[in-house]
Amino acid sequence: MALYPQQFIDDLKSHADIVTVIQDYVSLKKVGANYKGLCPFHGEKTPSFQVNRDKGFFHCFGCGVGGDVLKFLELHDKVGFQDAVKLLAQRFGMTLPQLEQTDDQRTNAAERETLLKIHEAAAAWFREQLASPAGARIRAQVADRGISPTTDNAMGLGFAPPARDALKQALLKQGFSQALLLRAGLLVERDDGRVIDRFRNRLMIPICRDTGSVIAFGGRAVDADQQPKYLNSPETPIYSKGRTLYGLNLSKSGIQQGGFAILVEGYFDFAQVHQAGYQSVVASCGTALTPQQAQQLRRFTSKIVLSFDPDAAGQGATAKSCEMLVAEGFDVNVATLPAGEDPDLYVRRHGRAAYGERLKESRPYLEYLLDRVAVLHDLQTDEGRVHFVSAMLPIAARIPDAAMRDRFADRIAFKARVTDEVVRAEIRRAAVQKQSTVRNRANTGFGQVTKAEKGLIWWLIHEPAPALAALADLEPIDLEGLAAREVLDLARKLNEDRGFSPSVLLERLNMVEAQLVTAVASESEPPVHDVESCAHDIRRLRLEREFAALQRSIEEAETTKSVDRETVVTRLLEERRYLMQRIAGLKFSTN
Repeated sequence: MALYPQQFIDDLKSHADIVTVIQDYVSLKKVGANYKGLCPFHGEKTPSFQVNRDKGFFHCFGCGVGGDVLKFLELHDKVGFQDAVKLLAQRFGMTLPQLEQTDDQRTNAAERETLLKIHEAAAAWFREQLASPAGARIRAQVADRGISPTTDNAMGLGFAPPARDALKQALLKQGFSQALLLRAGLLVERDDGRVIDRFRNRLMIPICRDTGSVIAFGGRAVDADQQPKYLNSPETPIYSKGRTLYGLNLSKSGIQQGGFAILVEGYFDFAQVHQAGYQSVVASCGTALTPQQAQQLRRFTSKIVLSFDPDAAGQGATAKSCEMLVAEGFDVNVATLPAGEDPDLYVRRHGRAAYGERLKESRPYLEYLLDRVAVLHDLQTDEGRVHFVSAMLPIAARIPDAAMRDRFADRIAFKARVTDEVVRAEIRRAAVQKQSTVRNRANTGFGQVTKAEKGLIWWLIHEPAPALAALADLEPIDLEGLAAREVLDLARKLNEDRGFSPSVLLERLNMVEAQLVTAVASESEPPVHDVESCAHDIRRLRLEREFAALQRSIEEAETTKSVDRETVVTRLLEERRYLMQRIAGLKFSTN
């Protein structure tokens, strides 16, 4: 992607007073060294939104959102980084420099721009076909599903006629090349060399970015014997299925205003729920959510209500989505529906008010899952209890917040009628085993981030020089397993490249990382007053992790029946003794 020169970004942010910019959107009042106001990203009556003029960042203690002045514009105006730069430059009368692009970048950017134009043209053509006499039967099908003209129009529904190359001919006449139409995924090449339309005789559903640009299509069969029932666009330079949530372009404002998102499975689930007035709905389209999609949602909320057929809510892709959202730190509830009724059918049969009651009665996903798994096992027997606890361990181990994980362990123990300390120990063991493959992110509560990490982050923003010196004393292995590893790694890299500043660090962080940094930096006092002790304790924590892993290796070695068991155990015990000496040699300075 083409970039503006970093020097220009730095100059722009030094000219752009963050308080002046945010006051264009939020009424701010000076309180001490900072400015406070009502958060524009969630509804609140008591101000929890804070702006630090000197350090150039904002943070909301209510919803956790934070970042620099460019991040504010990205979030508030729903634009990308480069558009935020343009808006800020216009606001302060600075001339934009030429984007730094290689020849390949210029070529790729031009191709993506053309692909977007192709999809806009295709969407308009599909709309025309639906409105034509040939589309009468399809319009009747849409109406029979209870889709109003307003919803039809908002979704941009269209019709791909049965002809083999009708879309192809229409777009060629508009000046688009066949090669780019193939690249866009709207045409396919047959084995015999013929190039025809990918979508034929289908109800067409445009798939958009959250900005509203059409980037792909879903095509639904219109005849009973037509296969497949749904045909989707392939991945292209402008469309990645794992990075796109259906309907987010229509629902992002509703999500922000309501404070939560309703997650459904299909296009028509989305249509009925949105039409019923619940405009914070998005659709996963039947596949497991990806971390990239979760991060898209986190831009607007950290609360999700899943609304699925009860047979789906604990199985397959849906279960994986739920577990991933919990692991990403979301508050996840489940609104169950009667067997065999998805949101589309339920809203049509029972109406808006009844669906609203289902949402109000939604339960925390972990509680829902606990009961669902419990009925599958005989908890009156030891074997049943063991299997029940074993089934819940992997899920519990992925909960990022330690306090929440312990509470869930208590619930498992109560359900299985076993000692809660036993369950907690098993969950901790499972969590450690998963750390090599599952990297828990710091959630908005930041329960995983140690005091030493928070201290180092605070000093990086307020007094960078000693913090960078302390960070330089750490080895890369010292940061492994830390919740704030990405933040500290980035600070190290920027320092090594002689490009570190608090402003540049905030600019390069993703949404979750920026929330962590601004939350810590908003504190008036550092969590640890001696920055060197932060690095000291991070090193100690690494040694303790190594000690725990070594202890597990010793326990495993002692239970084996191999001929060299004694030799292996003796070697491991010696390693443990040496590690204990290293740990003992470090002075404990923080908790």
